[in-house]
Amino acid sequence: MKKVFFAAALILCGVLVGCNQLAQYSISEQEINQALQKRNDFAKDIGLPGVADAHIVLSNLVSQIGREEPNKITLTGDANLDMSSIFGNQKATIKLKMKTLPAFDKDKGAIFLREMEVVDATVEPQKMQTVLQTLLPYLNQSLSSYFNQRPAWVLREDSSKGEALAKKYAKGIEIKPGKIVIPLLD
Repeated sequence: MKKVFFAAALILCGVLVGCNQLAQYSISEQEINQALQKRNDFAKDIGLPGVADAHIVLSNLVSQIGREEPNKITLTGDANLDMSSIFGNQKATIKLKMKTLPAFDKDKGAIFLREMEVVDATVEPQKMQTVLQTLLPYLNQSLSSYFNQRPAWVLREDSSKGEALAKKYAKGIEIKPGKIVIPLLD
C-alpha cells in the first residue's frame, strides 16, 4: 500500500511540475548575465571638443535579479575611462552599481532595463573622483538611453526551450529572486 501511495504522489508531483512549466517561462540570472556579456557594446564619448573629451566603455556586467530590492535588477560592472584634456591624457577604471526596473515589451517579445540609475560609483585612481562626479550625470543619462533602446533579453520564436510559447502568450513579467518569470496564463 505504501508503494502505491508513493507512486501516486510521485506522479502527482510530476504532473504539477509539468503544468507549472506550461504556465510560465523563466529566465535565470545566469542567462541574463550571458546575454548582457554578448550584447553589451556600450561605448560613449562625452565632453567638450577641444577642452575635455572622455571615452567610456562598459564591461563585465553582472545582474542580481530581485535580490537587493523587490522588482528591481541590480547591475554591477566596470567602465574604462580614457580622458584627454588640456591638462593631458588620463585613464581610469570606474566600478559601477546600477539599479533598473525591467519591463516587458510584448510586441517585440523583449525585456528592457528601464529607469537605469547609477547608485554607486568608485574610480581608480582616486584622484579622478572629481572628474567622475562631473561625468556621472552624463553617464547616467547615456546608460539610461542605451538600455531603453536595447533589450537585455529577446524571446526567440525558433527556440525549443519554450521561448516561442512565451513570446506568443506572455502576460508580462514577474521578478523573483534570481530569475525573471514570464507568466503564460492569467
